[in-house]
Amino acid sequence: MKLPKPLPLYPTYNELKHINLKEYPELSAFLKDSPDWYLQHWQWGLEFLKYVGRNKSEHTFSRFRNETERFLTWLFLVKKEPMDGLRKQAILEYADFCWKPPVAWIGLAAYDRFQQSGGLYRVNSKWLPFRLKTPKNQDDHLLDKKKYKPSQETLKSIFTGLIAFYKYLINEEICYGNPAQVAKTDCRYFIADAQVKEVRRLTEDQWQYVLDIALSLTEQDHTYERSLFVVATLKTLFLRISELSERKDWSPEMRHFWQDEDKNWWLKVYGKGRKLRDISVPSQYLDYLKRYRKYRALSPIPSSYDTSPIVEKIRGQGGMTARHLTRLVQQIFDKAYEEMKAKKGEESAKKLQEASTHWLRHTGASMEIERGRALKDLSEDLGHASMATTDTIYVQSENKKRAASGKDRKVN
Repeated sequence: MKLPKPLPLYPTYNELKHINLKEYPELSAFLKDSPDWYLQHWQWGLEFLKYVGRNKSEHTFSRFRNETERFLTWLFLVKKEPMDGLRKQAILEYADFCWKPPVAWIGLAAYDRFQQSGGLYRVNSKWLPFRLKTPKNQDDHLLDKKKYKPSQETLKSIFTGLIAFYKYLINEEICYGNPAQVAKTDCRYFIADAQVKEVRRLTEDQWQYVLDIALSLTEQDHTYERSLFVVATLKTLFLRISELSERKDWSPEMRHFWQDEDKNWWLKVYGKGRKLRDISVPSQYLDYLKRYRKYRALSPIPSSYDTSPIVEKIRGQGGMTARHLTRLVQQIFDKAYEEMKAKKGEESAKKLQEASTHWLRHTGASMEIERGRALKDLSEDLGHASMATTDTIYVQSENKKRAASGKDRKVN
């Protein structure tokens, strides 16, 4: 049976806060022409996402919106039963659906859900609830949607979002049980994973090419000082790209660099879970901070009154967004890849084609482990809620030793 084309249910958080269904004609018509419980469930999702948007990060809101929207779409168009009456088996059916969704529901890129036209928000026909991610530098036309399969991380995200939605409704005394919580333990697609994982990081050689290219570009064009500073900061201070970017609830400013009474430097960061933390700043990094501030015609060291953004916009006022920072880093990665490929061959440079900004955080942390830094100290700088998370990086470093010790085993 061919399923109807899915419809996006929720816009961005800023639009969601003051949403008027009359401004969303296709969505309004769909809910109006459906059984009454469709609108009721849509409103439950609306209130849940407003709660998430108020209390969580922008990234968390987007993730929960994806899962809430996808689950309600399945309820409306496939299951056609209210969620407050579902049991474990129904949630497992939903997991089956997510494991192998209809090809017509799978896209190859992320698109806005709605587009403004004539004062109304029209459905973007390109939007689809599932996405087959395109590997970097691979042609979309070579991808086969029939081969879509969610990763273990995606499966976890599906259940995390669904469990949180049910918990919210339980707290609101709308639902009286959480079948998603029960179903998670019985989902046949979860795999107990004890395999050796490869940390998504650059080798020391690859990192040196990235740094050298950034330094070389600054000699040709001073505007690359910003790019040099960004890659050095992400790697050396183990920052997530969001922690260096301008956000609605936080602006990284130069005054967030501060010195304690023992002359130690720190950077105050607003991280995941809406938590502030202080990251230790190594002495060598200060040279990069000073040269970047010199480029911006600022004093060598920031004062406690310096409210200028840590990374300023190319045009206009304020700090740069995560998207703009990502472009700067990607440009350096691409140039480093070409340089390393020419000098050392495709195999040596290949990872630079795959690398994302988050690899710099992992690269810096892995190198710290390898130089023997205490796990507890590194965990504090990384902002991990548990040392067990940091220990994952340590385990990868230990696997290198394990592999080296196993190379000389004999067959006979």
